[in-house]
Amino acid sequence: MDIEHWRNQIDELNQKLLELLNERAACALEIGKIKQVKGDPIYAPDRETKILNRIKELNMGPMTQEAAQRIFRQIIDETRRMEQDIEDEN
Repeated sequence: MDIEHWRNQIDELNQKLLELLNERAACALEIGKIKQVKGDPIYAPDRETKILNRIKELNMGPMTQEAAQRIFRQIIDETRRMEQDIEDEN
């Protein structure tokens, strides 16, 4: 297979990843609304630790554990920022 095949494969995966990330963000925003109603803080360090530990367990490579955790930390940071933006609007 040539490089174009693999680039097309990556393009398709990027589209799927983006769809999944937006789906995840929508879920996080719903959680943010619930937290706001309950008066709970947006930042939940215990939950973040659980997520990152689960990523570590699930990752079978070739991505390193550190790389997978960095990516998920960034995803968590961005969704937390989205939750904060909604809270700031209200």
